[in-house]
Amino acid sequence: MRALVYLGPGQKAVEERDKPIIQSPGDAVVRIVKTTICGTDLHILKGDVPTCTPGRVLGHEGVGIVDSVGAAVTGFKPGDRVLISCISSCGKCDYCRRGMYSHCTTGGWILGNEIDGTQAEYVRTPHADTSLYRIPDGIEEDALVMLSDILPTGFECGVLNGKIAPGSTVAIVGSGPIGLAALLTAQFYSPAQIIMIDLDDNRLEVARAFGATDTINSTNEKAAEKVKSLTGGLGVDTAIEAVGVPDTFVLCQNIVAAGGVIANVGVHGHKVDLHLERLWAQNIAITTRLVDTVTTPMLLKTVQAKKIDPLRLITHRFSFDRIMDAYQTFTDAAKTRALKVIISV
Repeated sequence: MRALVYLGPGQKAVEERDKPIIQSPGDAVVRIVKTTICGTDLHILKGDVPTCTPGRVLGHEGVGIVDSVGAAVTGFKPGDRVLISCISSCGKCDYCRRGMYSHCTTGGWILGNEIDGTQAEYVRTPHADTSLYRIPDGIEEDALVMLSDILPTGFECGVLNGKIAPGSTVAIVGSGPIGLAALLTAQFYSPAQIIMIDLDDNRLEVARAFGATDTINSTNEKAAEKVKSLTGGLGVDTAIEAVGVPDTFVLCQNIVAAGGVIANVGVHGHKVDLHLERLWAQNIAITTRLVDTVTTPMLLKTVQAKKIDPLRLITHRFSFDRIMDAYQTFTDAAKTRALKVIISV
C-alpha cells in the first residue's frame, strides 16, 4: 500500500508499505477513504514531537471502511463505514475511567505518532470498539474527518477548559483550523464577545464569517492594547492559545482578565515564559490538555442535526497521489488560503 512516511525533521516521502494486519484481538484494520493533514503533523516535521520517530506513517484523522477485525471486536464488522478517532482508548484503564482517554495506558495519541497512522491506504486501529465511531446516514464523509481531531480539540481543550459561559468575553489567538474550530463550538455557550487574533487577514475574514464579533491583526504588536480597548480595559474572561509558539502564549497572559482562564491548545515545541511577577495575584487559571475525544458522540449529533457545519473548514481537496502537493498547500497557508485539506485515498 502507499503511505506518507516521516523520515526525520523536514523530511517525508510516499513509500510502499505492507498492508497492516491484526496484531491484537481488539484491533481493526480500516481501508482509508478520506484523511487530512493536521497542524500537529507540521510540528512533527519540525522535530517538535520526539515520540514520533523516523519511519512512521503520519496521520491521525480520517474515515474509512472496516476491512478486518480482531476476535474480541464486537461493535464493528467488515464493511462498516467508520470515523477514526485521533485518540485510541481501551476504556478500562484508570485514565480512561476518568475520561482522560488521551492518557490511556495502552493507547492515547498513538496513531501517526507511536504507531503508523492514517495517511495511507490502510491503518490498524487498536481498541476498535472504543476508538471507532459508526458513520450515521446522511453526513458527508468530508465533514466527519473534522470530527477525528480538530472539532473535539477546539471544543475540549479550548471551550470546555476555558470555561466559556453565556455573556463572557473570549479571545482566540490563532485563526487557523483549531482556532476556528474553537470559534464554532464556543458559540454553543453564547459568549457576548469572541475576538479572533491572527497575522493573516484572510483567516480573520473567515473568522468573521464564522461568527467572530471582532478581529485583530497582530502584525503590529498592539493586539493586547486593542483587546483591552474592546473590553473596557479589563481583558477577556477566556484566552485560548491555538498556535503553539512562545509569543502567542505571552499574548494570552497579556489579555486575560482578573479571574480569567488561559486555555492552551497549541502544541509547544519550545519553552515559553510565564510572567508570574504580574499574574500571581490575578486569580487566573492556566489549563493544558491533549484532546480526549470524550465529546465526539455529542459533536456527531450536533453535525447530524445541522447545528454546526464542519464542511466550512475545508478549503482544498486532493487525491492521495497528490499528497505532497497537499502538504505544500497546507504548509503555505498564508499564500494558498488553506484551512483544512481533504485527501481522497
